[in-house]
Amino acid sequence: MAHFLFFLLAIVCIASVLGMIISKNQAYNALFLVLAFACMGGFFALLDAPFIAVVQIIIYAGAIMILFIFVIMMINLREGLPPERKKWTLYFALGIAVVLFVELILTMKSAFSSLKSGGIEKIGSPTDIGRLLFTEYLYPFEITSILIIAALVGAIVLVKKRDKE
Repeated sequence: MAHFLFFLLAIVCIASVLGMIISKNQAYNALFLVLAFACMGGFFALLDAPFIAVVQIIIYAGAIMILFIFVIMMINLREGLPPERKKWTLYFALGIAVVLFVELILTMKSAFSSLKSGGIEKIGSPTDIGRLLFTEYLYPFEITSILIIAALVGAIVLVKKRDKE
């Protein structure tokens, strides 16, 4: 049953990503991305990491996509890019594709070597994540919280400036 669910989720995830790439409507692209995020949550659930699965669905498929929808509603994307900028975006996209392909190959190589070396340890419980956040990853956790506070203060300053004008 787990194999069937994995292949079903994989097919739906790949189809939604292809739909996101092919579709010209930005709202449909956001909905396809929500479906891909939900499939990723299903993958985490199949890996016996229910906390990460729920966080994936709530944070990415919920909160982040609401922000994307607001951005799509606020800016006018119907104008398109001028022809001289389209060439640069094509080269930039090609460069990013090469980097992501190399990263995919390195990740697959690492995953297969860990399978051969004795298996995968079970992770993903809230206790494990909390222990890692407050021991090994304490400094990145604190730096992230400072960056989020700085972004909030910056957003408030920008809104106050706009209100005065």
